[in-house]
Formats: sequence, structure tokens, C-alpha cells
Amino acid sequence: MERLRQDDPSHVGPYVILARLDADSTERTVPERRYLGRTADGQRTVLVCVPRIGADPSRWAIEAEGARRLSVPRFLRLAEVGGTAGFPWYAAPYTPALPLPAVLAAYGGPLPEETVRRLGAALAEALTAAHAQGVTHAGLSPAAVLVTAGGPLLTCFGAVRAAAPDGVGRAGLPGLDPGCLAVEQASGGRPLPLGDVFALGAVLAYASTGHTVPEQSELPPGLRTLVGYCLSSDPADRPQSAQEVLRALVSPGADTARTAPPQDAHPVDAHPVAGTVLDHASVPLPGRVVAGLAAQSAALLATELPSPQRPFAPAQKVH
Repeated sequence: MERLRQDDPSHVGPYVILARLDADSTERTVPERRYLGRTADGQRTVLVCVPRIGADPSRWAIEAEGARRLSVPRFLRLAEVGGTAGFPWYAAPYTPALPLPAVLAAYGGPLPEETVRRLGAALAEALTAAHAQGVTHAGLSPAAVLVTAGGPLLTCFGAVRAAAPDGVGRAGLPGLDPGCLAVEQASGGRPLPLGDVFALGAVLAYASTGHTVPEQSELPPGLRTLVGYCLSSDPADRPQSAQEVLRALVSPGADTARTAPPQDAHPVDAHPVAGTVLDHASVPLPGRVVAGLAAQSAALLATELPSPQRPFAPAQKVH
């Protein structure tokens, strides 16, 4: 939760804007402006999002409406989409949530491997459900992951599609972390599920090291092989589905037991899921992250709505 700046709106639709969700230090890799807002009567608090300055509002609005129609586990559920052609917005019910970069800041560095595995498994499960419906997220990045006490939520749906006209290269566009863009998408290709797999690998890398393009030696030994395969420039060398990534994450050691799989076996499929499977429905959070969520909630509760400005009244003459 960050203080508002002079260029931030005071109101969006029926909501009074109270604070920004994202820190200045991470703003360049967030594909939309995200705020915490409240109705004028103080009854409802929401996460409300608008396009970045300079973005094409019509393309952004199309993706927002598409997100509103989705029903995918762990995708942020939008309650409203509104606004005008030049200033669209969407809103979702507020729950204490930290973007993944803020989670690492609250923890003081990269997350423990088990936390990364559980977080990644929950995201992989969400992508598996989306891909089964024929939906590509096309916006997965550290900024798109909101961590709550109940597990992660995926936001920024369709950010790649909304970022540039069809057929135009998307590398280096404002609001998109280039480390999360698969080669085929960075060169202007249509977003496909294997692009989401690449982005998931980048998110796992970020949670483990603090950046999306790590050296192999920086990654925890138990995740090196899996993340390396996810970040392959050739889609054929990646895990061929989010389900494969999920299986590797919930079977500790499966992605490192063999460094050179047979020619006829996929590197992730080569290891069956066995032993203790992680409960990826929950993601136990380190105490400092829980404290960060509590601090956000307390700060928001303590934030008062601005007092309505009284109409100007001319000074009266005193006789």
C-alpha cells in the first residue's frame, strides 16, 4: 500500500481512491495502474484498476471484459467493469494482498524453496484449469501474482494482448517484464499456453532469486532443472503443459533426479508423481509476509475518506 501521487486519480467510477497497490520501484513492470478504493458511504473496499498512461484504453477494456467473463480458480474475479472509452476501469472485492515483489520485500529476499514450490503449484493449477477452457492468461509475471492469506491470485489477464497491436513485436513494451515474455511472444506471435509455461518459469525464478532472468547457479538446486526447461527459448523443449509443471512441483526431487532424460521421454514426464504430494491448495506464508498483509489491512482500515470539500463562500463584511 503506497501513498497517492499527484498524477493519480482521486475517484474512479463510484470509488474514492485511497492508495496505490504497487511501489514506485516496481511500477515499470506492472501493466496497469492498481489502486485501493472505497465507496463514498464507506461500505465497500475494492481493488480498482485502470490502464497505464499512454496505453490503448480500448484494447485494455476488451481484456478487462474478457477477464470479467472468466470463471477460473485463482484468477482474480472481477465484480465490475465500467468507465468510458477513454478511461475504462474494473474493480474486484478487496482482500489483503501483496504483489509478489512486495512479498519478497516484506520477507527480505527470495523465498524458501518449499514456499516457491507451493506458490508455483497453485499457479500451475490455475493455468491448467484455464488452458483446459481454451484460455491463455497472457500476462503472467511477478506483478500479476497477488499473494493473499488464502493463496495466490492471478491478475493482469491479457496484458500481452493488450500491450501492442497484432503482429507488432512486444519486447520492451512498458508494463511488461521482458523476462516473462517467451521468444515467440516477444517477436509478435499469438499468446499460447506454452507462453504461459515460460512465464510461470520466470515467476518461479523471481520468487527464488529476486529476478526473472537468473543464472542457473542462483536457483535452488531442487528447482534448477524445472525452471531451466520452462525458460527454454524453443517451446518444444519446455514442459508441454502447466499440468506437467504442477506434477514436477508437487513431487519434490522429480525435476532433479535425472539431468539427461532419454530421447523418447519428456524431462518432466520422465518422473511419475510419487511420495508425498504438496497440498497446493494452501501456501503457508513466512511470518514476515503475514505481518505485511496484516499491516496493509490495518493501514487501509485506518485510512479515512477525504472530507467533502465545502463550496467556497465569500467572506462577509463585519460592520
